Amino acid sequence: MLYQQIARNKRKTIVVMFGFFILVALIGAAVGYLFAGSTVGGIVIAAVIALIYMVVIIGQSTDVVMNMNNAREIHSAQEAPALWHVVEDMAMVAQVPMPRVFIIDDPSPNAFATGNNPEHAAVAATSGLLAMMNREELEGVMGHEMSHVRNYDIRLQTIALALSAAISALVNFAGNFWWFGGSRDDDDDGVNVFAIIGSILLIVLAPLAATIAQMALSRNREYLADAGSVELTRNPHGMISALEKLKGAQPMKNVNPSSSALYISDPELNRKHRWYENLFDTHPPLDARIKRLKEM
Repeated sequence: MLYQQIARNKRKTIVVMFGFFILVALIGAAVGYLFAGSTVGGIVIAAVIALIYMVVIIGQSTDVVMNMNNAREIHSAQEAPALWHVVEDMAMVAQVPMPRVFIIDDPSPNAFATGNNPEHAAVAATSGLLAMMNREELEGVMGHEMSHVRNYDIRLQTIALALSAAISALVNFAGNFWWFGGSRDDDDDGVNVFAIIGSILLIVLAPLAATIAQMALSRNREYLADAGSVELTRNPHGMISALEKLKGAQPMKNVNPSSSALYISDPELNRKHRWYENLFDTHPPLDARIKRLKEM
């Protein structure tokens, strides 16, 4: 059951990322068709813009993310023995280098991992998490974060962010160009009105579709990291117990909204939603995550 769930979540991730790249290509084609009469040219431009965004965003240092979340780095086991030794153990089991370790002074229990790759990764835990979790539960949480590192989720989320930014840039370009009367003139009788309408709708709806895809990717990788934690610790009860405790957590006080998807649970609030609002959640419901783990 464990390895079936891991394989299933990896397949879903491939589908979501494939859809993301298709969406970027379609937006490029729509912009190219409307303003230059060339879908191929639009796709090439979209690909170049997406590549530039990926290089710039991936190149940003871990320090930027940690500073955004007011995290302070610890450099030895003497500063936070329980956290340091658990991270060290989980990194060893996951066969990844020891990441940098940070603490966020916040009473709400939470944690996240970030970085460009396992060699430049970092994990952060709130003071509330350290106060609330016992050793077994802390291993479950850090096993979850080490799974994000080992599975390159930290880079995958960065790529998704870059693609979303590229889509926004293309849509803004189209909107500004249209506003200043830059749409192409085509007086041919054979103008495909449906193609024009479809292109406009695609450009208008693209940011919404990109957000839904990004959130779907985030939710899927959370399920995968939960299963990965069980694989590393060989103890589903630690992860289940940790998630149970997170259910009653209060929102974090000074969380940066752009970092919400990184955390092990929604740092702003665990809310009840109507079904359509779940499309924009960065995390699957904790009850659903616990249910999956119990099925193992």
